[in-house]
Amino acid sequence: MANTPSAKKAARKIARRTAVNKNRRSRVRTYVRKVEEAIASGDAAAAAAALKAAQPELQRAASKGVMHRNTASRKISRLAQRLKGLGA
Repeated sequence: MANTPSAKKAARKIARRTAVNKNRRSRVRTYVRKVEEAIASGDAAAAAAALKAAQPELQRAASKGVMHRNTASRKISRLAQRLKGLGA
């Protein structure tokens, strides 16, 4: 347990930041799930719209440090690839 005032403050800051990051990660997962569900249903228009909404959310998570930028890029790329395969 934190003893010094600065360590106590640091613990409070970490708890706040953890809550924010958890919320961001949850939002990203929700957007990605919506894209995957639209792809699974075979609705190309809905999947394209969902991907368009999910892409900035993934990039925001990467820029905020919630996930690595290559991870976000990879997820966007794979979703776009699956969407392209749906149209073919």
